[in-house]
Amino acid sequence: MQQMITDPASRESGFHVDTQCPFCSVQCKIRLTKNIPLPGTQRSTYSVEGIPNAASEGRLCVKGMNAHQHVTSTDRLLQPLVKKDGKLTPASWEEALNRIRDNFLDVSERYGPDAIGLYGGGSLTNEAAYLLGKFARIALGTKYIDYNGRFCMSAAASAGNKTFGIDRGLTCRLSDIPLARCIILAGTNIAECQPTLMPYFTKAKENGAFIIVIDPRVTATAAIADIHLQIKPGTDAALANGMLKVLLSESLLDETFISDRTNGFAGLKQHLAAVDLDEIAEMTGLDKAIIHKAAVTYGQAETGILFTARGVEQQTDGHVAVRNFLNIVLATGKIGKPGCGYGAITGQGNGQGGREHGQKSDQLPGYRSIDDEQDRAYVAKVWGVESQEIPRKGVSAYEMMELVHQGAIRSLFVMGSNPVVSNPNADLVEEGLSKIDFLVVADMFLSETARMADVVLPVTAYLENDGTLTNLEGRVLLRETTIAAPGETRHDWSILCELAEMLGKQRYFPFESAEQIFNELRLASRGGLADYYGITYDRLRRDGGVYWPCPSTEENDTNGMLFEQAFAHADGKAIFHPVQSRLPQEIPDEQFPLTMTNGRVLSHYLTGVQTRRSPSLAARSVENFIELHPRTARKYKIEDGEWVEVSSRRGSFSVRSRITDKIREDTLFVPMHWGGVQNVNKATSPELDPNCKMPGFKTSAVSIRPLR
Repeated sequence: MQQMITDPASRESGFHVDTQCPFCSVQCKIRLTKNIPLPGTQRSTYSVEGIPNAASEGRLCVKGMNAHQHVTSTDRLLQPLVKKDGKLTPASWEEALNRIRDNFLDVSERYGPDAIGLYGGGSLTNEAAYLLGKFARIALGTKYIDYNGRFCMSAAASAGNKTFGIDRGLTCRLSDIPLARCIILAGTNIAECQPTLMPYFTKAKENGAFIIVIDPRVTATAAIADIHLQIKPGTDAALANGMLKVLLSESLLDETFISDRTNGFAGLKQHLAAVDLDEIAEMTGLDKAIIHKAAVTYGQAETGILFTARGVEQQTDGHVAVRNFLNIVLATGKIGKPGCGYGAITGQGNGQGGREHGQKSDQLPGYRSIDDEQDRAYVAKVWGVESQEIPRKGVSAYEMMELVHQGAIRSLFVMGSNPVVSNPNADLVEEGLSKIDFLVVADMFLSETARMADVVLPVTAYLENDGTLTNLEGRVLLRETTIAAPGETRHDWSILCELAEMLGKQRYFPFESAEQIFNELRLASRGGLADYYGITYDRLRRDGGVYWPCPSTEENDTNGMLFEQAFAHADGKAIFHPVQSRLPQEIPDEQFPLTMTNGRVLSHYLTGVQTRRSPSLAARSVENFIELHPRTARKYKIEDGEWVEVSSRRGSFSVRSRITDKIREDTLFVPMHWGGVQNVNKATSPELDPNCKMPGFKTSAVSIRPLR
């Protein structure tokens, strides 16, 4: 697959580099070549082709084909900016870093170190994510660090930990997908979010697989389904109860597996005795017969894989909803063998690795718990500090924004994220950031958040920054480059090291390369659930990618398939958990009669900071939109293509209407990639899942009216 693209002349005279897509969790490999400028012009052409690796098999999607365009954009930040007289002004690195150091020292002395917060991202390399966690706790001494991956994987991660004893995106391998005879895709639109994975599913269909899609929209993924369960948003846990009820009543359980390898089934069985399939059908908006058929098909299949993603997880009961789908996997014994398993389809490029090594408020490297004394003691020894010097648990990403709004966090350092767009209840977040004492943003562009900053630090892009990333199946991949950093940009990890030195903590941050950081990460993760100790850069160069856990530097003792013999709990058994059927946290009423959900489109990524600077990608989706059913449009007197205002109890936003019969009448859908007046998160609910602190993005009660 090859494409010739013209872009403004880059700051390199020419290059050839094998790299890795910066976007989704598949982490496709790319060969990018800058060719000789076209005759008589100053514009360069680029050849882009996919390189085979174990994940994408050489495929690239439209985002990967055009990923280099934002790197060569004239919008790139090439020198630090500091705010003077209310305006961001070019400055030297010395001035910018001195301002940060002076503020951090002053705030820490006056209010304590916990008055400083750090907010990271799921697209940072493992090395940068690891160092950000260490910087927060050792250089600054604050407990307040979290990252935007909280909005991506936290429900599935917490469910996996509780059920299996460990959290990894896929318990099986991508190569198992074509072996599955039945596949359930719950709340995931792979065709638009991870399109290079679709051939795995088309191959499965060619092999006779039966595919079940659970989604309130008729997506491009639902188009390949044999059964599409067009569910009411927020009722996934109830649907799983209905399917479990059918599996039990039809005797489609794996009794031997349940007896030998699980605990807690008796409680689940007692719970299911009270489940009424008619009530489930009414709650979910589905026909009872189609629920029955889906459950029987999965139960009877010799092999099967069940996937969840944000449609299930971004709810205030996302944790237990995922656990209920895991109940289905365990009850049928479809895990730990070829063609079977569970997968949480990770969204961000390093959503898996980013949550394993210390960016989360409750974690230390290796997926260790910050509250576990043995874990604290081990990491403290690696870091050369006493365990009591490591702060305790902080709060989740949105809760940090609430503390900013309340004035408890007075300085905030944002790296690789755009919280003013990505958080729920975005107006509160913007208001908090507008009045914070001091805001630092490290980014490639002036994002919506960076525009509000007191200091903006220009960082290198994926083409210029070495490091490792962990893809959705738990495979660690190495991304290296030979391209020099443009202008005055610096690597994110080197910025942290320099700031640590200025704060008098240089002996804890002596790193001169990403590989040096990774070698300390390996040691810090050793013996943890996410054990990277046996993975080295040389090994990654040789093998192309290595699954974790990998405790030995010799041959990897895992083939990527988890739970073949035992689960990760102390007794080796997985745990069933009864889940109550419930309605969403917000129920439509007379004032807000519709349910709004959100998601992604093919051409954009996260808050669009990078993809909206790619001419080829931006041209595909210039502005935001809202999908609504034709009968819904008639009821509210809305014409196709006109601007509408959508309002909730939090706030309102304005987008263009798109009328389609591929969505439920009671449901609206809005993409998440735009800020400003088009930001869907101005209306989303800040209510959090009590288990994992995931906001309820997918079920906001709203009203809609035309803007005329």
